[in-house]
Amino acid sequence: MSAKVLICDPLDPAVTATIKEKYDATEKAGMSPEELVQNVPGFDAMIVRSATKVREPAINAMDTMKVIIRGGVGLDNIDVSYARNKGINVENTPTASSPSVAELALGHIFSCLRFIQASNVTMRKGEWNKKQYKGKEIAGKVLGIIGIGRIGKELAQKAMALGAKVIAYDAYIPDSGIEGVRMVPKETLLKESDIISLHIPAGEEPEIGAAELAMMKDDAILINCARGGVVDEKALLDALNSGKFWGVGIDVWEQEPTSNLDLINHPKVSATPHLGANAKEAMARVGGEVLKILEQYFG
Repeated sequence: MSAKVLICDPLDPAVTATIKEKYDATEKAGMSPEELVQNVPGFDAMIVRSATKVREPAINAMDTMKVIIRGGVGLDNIDVSYARNKGINVENTPTASSPSVAELALGHIFSCLRFIQASNVTMRKGEWNKKQYKGKEIAGKVLGIIGIGRIGKELAQKAMALGAKVIAYDAYIPDSGIEGVRMVPKETLLKESDIISLHIPAGEEPEIGAAELAMMKDDAILINCARGGVVDEKALLDALNSGKFWGVGIDVWEQEPTSNLDLINHPKVSATPHLGANAKEAMARVGGEVLKILEQYFG
């Protein structure tokens, strides 16, 4: 009998079609936590992206589940330890979306440097703020990357190609492996960087809070395309309102969808709704890796 697969979040259509051809697959996106609990019994595998939260009640309802596959990098939407303690494996696709996330971070950097989002908004209001929006070039700027894993490396290489100088801090990686990228202590990075981009998983406490924000240059740019909760949103808004920062780019939020309209509408903020891996090419690579994982488990 073919393995039963529950697809909880959208994948690349071609990959979804292949999964349905090979396995007994059911596609059911947008389920509430209560609906997820009701639907997981009887399935051997489930596929999620970032929208579906796989918490203890859903895991307790799994009676035949062998593997939960996260199409993407972060696993914070899954209670991983609890699932593994129940004998359910958890897999992800860590390499597939790295280029897309790095490109979005770079896009936010340009948006802040050259007032792209701000001018787009004000021009729609009939304003012509050419003199007000005197921007900066990325060449010669110091880009500090917190988290020099796959995505951090991708961003470093792209930024260096544009003439930026790159420094990095990582609590677990002592050497970036990229010529020209200098590893520095976190405090040094915060103080020396013109642009800071975060590429780390969420922890129990924000990586960037009021103390860290205060260390940064007053005209720095801060980019978060990592995870919501990595930056303390209240402290960030307070810093922005005090006149801190040239600009801030945010793709990930403490709550998603976010209701933090004060942060979204701040004139220095370039905001996107968690689009990091939401590129056609990334979707295809994620789907391909998901399919390989299914084949490893079920043939």
